[in-house]
Amino acid sequence: MKNKSDLRQELESINRRGYPAYKSLRGQYDFGDFVLSIDHVQGDPFASPSNLSVEIPIRRTGFPEEYRREDYARIALEDCILRRFSETLSKNSFKAKGSGKSGLLATSRPGQEILHRSALVITKDKLTARFEAGFPANGRTVNSYELEKMLFDFLPPAVMQSLYCKSWKKEVLQKNYELAVDQHFIREELPKRKLAAFLGEGSILPRMSGVSSKPLRDAVPLGVPASLKVELDLPYHGKLCGMGIPQGVTLIIGGGYHGKSTLLQALEQGVYNHIAGDGREYAVTEDTACKLRAEDGRSVRNLDLSLFIHNLPNGKDTKCFSTADASGSTSQAAAVMEGIEAGSRTFLIDEDTSATNFLVRDEFMQKIVHGDKEPITPFCARVRDLYDKAGISTVLVAGSSGAFFHVADTVIQMDAYRPLDVREKVERFLPEYPLPAFEADEFRLPGTDRAFWGKPVKQGGGSGRQGRDYGRNERSGHGGPGSDRSGNGESGHGGSDNERRSGGRGREERIKTKVMSTDGFSLNHDMVDLRYVEQLIDSEQTAALAKMMKYVLTHLSGTVSVDRLAKMLAHQIEKDGLEPFMDGCGYCGLAMPRIQEIYAMLNRYRG
Repeated sequence: MKNKSDLRQELESINRRGYPAYKSLRGQYDFGDFVLSIDHVQGDPFASPSNLSVEIPIRRTGFPEEYRREDYARIALEDCILRRFSETLSKNSFKAKGSGKSGLLATSRPGQEILHRSALVITKDKLTARFEAGFPANGRTVNSYELEKMLFDFLPPAVMQSLYCKSWKKEVLQKNYELAVDQHFIREELPKRKLAAFLGEGSILPRMSGVSSKPLRDAVPLGVPASLKVELDLPYHGKLCGMGIPQGVTLIIGGGYHGKSTLLQALEQGVYNHIAGDGREYAVTEDTACKLRAEDGRSVRNLDLSLFIHNLPNGKDTKCFSTADASGSTSQAAAVMEGIEAGSRTFLIDEDTSATNFLVRDEFMQKIVHGDKEPITPFCARVRDLYDKAGISTVLVAGSSGAFFHVADTVIQMDAYRPLDVREKVERFLPEYPLPAFEADEFRLPGTDRAFWGKPVKQGGGSGRQGRDYGRNERSGHGGPGSDRSGNGESGHGGSDNERRSGGRGREERIKTKVMSTDGFSLNHDMVDLRYVEQLIDSEQTAALAKMMKYVLTHLSGTVSVDRLAKMLAHQIEKDGLEPFMDGCGYCGLAMPRIQEIYAMLNRYRG
């Protein structure tokens, strides 16, 4: 391995040469306190920045084993360290001068949620921090003296201040660890207490604005109705009271602007842990919960919708239903069935973003349009069976229809952001407003054997890690997905790049990828629209999904089911993290999605 003196010499030798001379720097350099890897060099100063990484043996960093032994504690530690590393790098960004992106120093900048990210990874052997750097140039001529400042003057202090435990106050790391333990404890308690969610008393649920997820100043702290109060004895925080959302069917009601959707949004994002000071540290939802909504125009392929849609006038089979342009009701029925397939144990629904004719049909309408002329069985007719027969809870926000009162186990009224348990009040009025009878077929869960329909970019061939594929026998290979640039940090996730693939039989495929924040991504001309997958909260998750989809299309041969494919990807991530999807290029712009979002990606691919 070369050392930092070798790097200095190489930098001096290429000064004032053409920009491609920078590519000679690729490799590893021993800086003593860390090993610097230059993994990918940008093509010119206006292109996406170069990818670099720092590696340190974990024993040398000094971070206690207790903080990294369990997965949830390790991810919290990674997040904590990354936030400081990102801050220290940004202080020196663009201090080195030049054209284009010259002088950029950046890595992932986490939001309010704690996610496992490729930007900082701790294993049993080492700590790896990945970042981006804009290699300086004057026009398109190498300015290596400015790069020398970045790598020798700016980077080492950032490494020492962030990646070594001795630079941290012990209480900061301890509090970070304690919060992670307490949050994990709450998640473990939910099924034991038959709860779908828990929201700590005093939590701040409203956010600052539609474009900021920081807590709203002077917001009303969450109160807790006595009938829904749950007390937990957390390992570090001690006794904590909060509102328990029971398993079953929960209805959230109230007037407009009183906090119904705010409560539901907290439940949606409660599948992730939040940082201290967010206000939702102790707002925890069971981690398979899935937000369902209507998505007019989305693609549906080979899906069994017969639980909700049947007897179509054109005679189309709804047990294997496909459309390129689903209506609101069809798309929401598809979302329910896909959520079941993805293993979700809780559905979250807001009346405002739902298809009305999918949720309920009133008695008057049934008198006019008889059941044998209506192919949609409303969700209201199935919601009890979903819980009683399939164990899937539902939390539904309703502001206009009272039909769900008849099937709800719990009714919470939001009154000026304060929750009230009004189930007893509701029960007094139920006899006056009887629920109309629905004609519904027997409840039956769909199968999970529908085939993935993606057209492979390249088929078969190869040997070793790159040669493995998702074939008919559904083996799960762990080869990397190849090289791409989705953008990160200050370079942006909206960028696009071309990537070259080497096929097993000597073929090469060129794939163009573009990631559009959390709205979705495209592979060549195929768009995966994720705008309405509302629990996708970070553009780095979208970037990771784009890499997974590209891997599937590059390695898929034969037939494999959507269910099997999603589980193989999830298994690969669980075993190796995000590393297999980087192809050795050191991307810092990936974040871990849930398996529910992996299913959503596969289900929305139109290729």
